[in-house]
Amino acid sequence: MTAPLPTDPAPTDAPQRGEVQRDTLVRWLNEYLRVNQISDVSMNGLQIEGTGTVRRVAASVDTSVKTLQHAADSGADLLLVHHGLFWGEPLPVTGPHRERLRVAISADLNLYAAHLPLDAHPEVGNSAMIARALSLQNARPFAAWMGTEAGVYGELPFEQSLQDFADRIQKLTGEICLVHGGGIPTVGRVGIVSGSGAGHIAEAAALGLDTLLTGEPEHKHFSDAFEYRVNVVYAGHYETEVFGVRALAAKLEEEFGLPWQFLHHPTGL
Repeated sequence: MTAPLPTDPAPTDAPQRGEVQRDTLVRWLNEYLRVNQISDVSMNGLQIEGTGTVRRVAASVDTSVKTLQHAADSGADLLLVHHGLFWGEPLPVTGPHRERLRVAISADLNLYAAHLPLDAHPEVGNSAMIARALSLQNARPFAAWMGTEAGVYGELPFEQSLQDFADRIQKLTGEICLVHGGGIPTVGRVGIVSGSGAGHIAEAAALGLDTLLTGEPEHKHFSDAFEYRVNVVYAGHYETEVFGVRALAAKLEEEFGLPWQFLHHPTGL
């Protein structure tokens, strides 16, 4: 019987599961999120370059001195955020902006931001994750912003009262909802736009939706719910956008074996 041939040992510098080179990870994220194909006011992608090897990930909705310091203290090599530091305009490296950069650079911490590419992602996007939690059926994209549809709409498995729906959202997000009951008293066809989606009330009405779930209200759209006869449930900008970064961090663990931690810094907005 012929003995099996020995296998060549893995090169000593080959990456092990549970660690990945930063540049490899960034390329994977850029491709997975289609960062280079989506126009946005956010500078999406790697915003601050840190250590070259990533072994641990932190995820947060926002970037602040607190979240950066929390990520550094947790031992993370990369902080994954929805709201990064750069939004299309140059900022002087002074005051709080300087302190944010100082904290990240002192900790050799990578900062990666995914704004609209994460909102719109069909698998780990904020709206997609909420839709999945609600068992939304026949989910389709809508709510275009800068050429990309950031929301989804579909049908609930069963109709329920507006109050029961709002209570369900409150349990899901932990946020006390603001409800503008502009439409019928039952909820069946729902649109979801995480964060700032009040501007899509008219679009929701045109699609025949009875309810729009979004994050924060805007004064200029207050009357829209009642005049377009659409219920709007506001569940908080922050609380509707915790879903995407958590799902994306979990995806990195699945792909690369990277442990991760969600840094909860709610804004109440």
